[in-house]
Amino acid sequence: MDEPTPDDYQPRLRWYGHVWRYALMLVISVLVWSPAVDEQVDQVPLLFWVDVVLGVVSYVLVAYRRRWPVPIAIATVLMTPFSSIAAGPATLATVSLATRRRWWQVIGIGVLNLLGGFAYYWVQPMHDTDPWWLTATVSVAVCAAILAWGMFIGSRRELIWTLRQRAETAEAERDLRATQARSNERARIAREMHDVLAHRISQISMHAGALTYREDLSADEMRSSVTVIQAKAHEALRDLREVLGVLREVEGAGPLTGPQPTYGDLGVLVDDARAAGTAIEYDDQVVGELPDIVGRTVYRIVQEGITNATKHARAATLRVTLSGSPADGVDVVLRNALGFGPTRTPGAGLGLVGLTERAELRGGWLTYGIEHSADPATPETFVLHAWLPWAAEQEEIPS
Repeated sequence: MDEPTPDDYQPRLRWYGHVWRYALMLVISVLVWSPAVDEQVDQVPLLFWVDVVLGVVSYVLVAYRRRWPVPIAIATVLMTPFSSIAAGPATLATVSLATRRRWWQVIGIGVLNLLGGFAYYWVQPMHDTDPWWLTATVSVAVCAAILAWGMFIGSRRELIWTLRQRAETAEAERDLRATQARSNERARIAREMHDVLAHRISQISMHAGALTYREDLSADEMRSSVTVIQAKAHEALRDLREVLGVLREVEGAGPLTGPQPTYGDLGVLVDDARAAGTAIEYDDQVVGELPDIVGRTVYRIVQEGITNATKHARAATLRVTLSGSPADGVDVVLRNALGFGPTRTPGAGLGLVGLTERAELRGGWLTYGIEHSADPATPETFVLHAWLPWAAEQEEIPS
């Protein structure tokens, strides 16, 4: 059986609220009517029946106090000089009107209550031996207490409403932040997937493309090339599983299992690319120990440059130059000639866009484009140039 929720209690609470209000009205009516009922029956029987009829009418009218607060409050208060029973509904209607906390309504109904109280003592056949000033003081005190209680209830309702609105707003903002965090994480994963997989797949494409136009390969060389393709495909599948692990929403699925590459892994990256057949001239002139946060971005820039060169200029030599120091920052330049090699591997063109954003988030910049030579015999050169501060200006962004 399901446990009850707060919404399940709302109808029950509303029912309890009506019961105790009507019970309190009956108590007030009895307390006010009991001293006057005997004199009404003995001296003015007609007033007794008028009291009962107006009292019943007031109990019916007070049920509509929230729909027409001002008219109902005025009507029930005007009945009090002729009906002791109407004192209960008049009190409830006055409290209900005071919860609105509009001063002209509060003052107006307060004055009308005082006048109705004085008129009650004049109309009812009661032998009042108390001095007039005492009766006036008691009437003013009772009226002030009723109005103060109504205004307190109104303030409390407004406070509860404000707190509920703040809680709902905070909950909505929390959900919005969670949704935005998930969207940012998915965008990060998309960039990471491109960085990780594009390099592997470009190597596979290069080896597979070589097999399509090389007719002079022996059986051993063919098997060697196919073995390299198989190994790179396995590496790509492994990287894909690690990246997509973040997207799994089942419990226990984790993010990337291995450590993220940094500046220290550039040598391995270059060696792997050379082993795959890419001609690379690597010149590292960085002075000092590069922070991992910046080194990870440098790694991704070089990786993307190798991937692009493998796709679009397989036979060209890629020149990678790194320089920098803690005072000057890190300068990354990748150059390769265009127009070399077989048919290009298609690409989406989003890798460099993502790298530009990544560099800017680190406080640096990245540019890329074709550099034209004055000598017509010199081929055009694609240049990828990036600069990063030695210490990242932003906090580390998961990569």
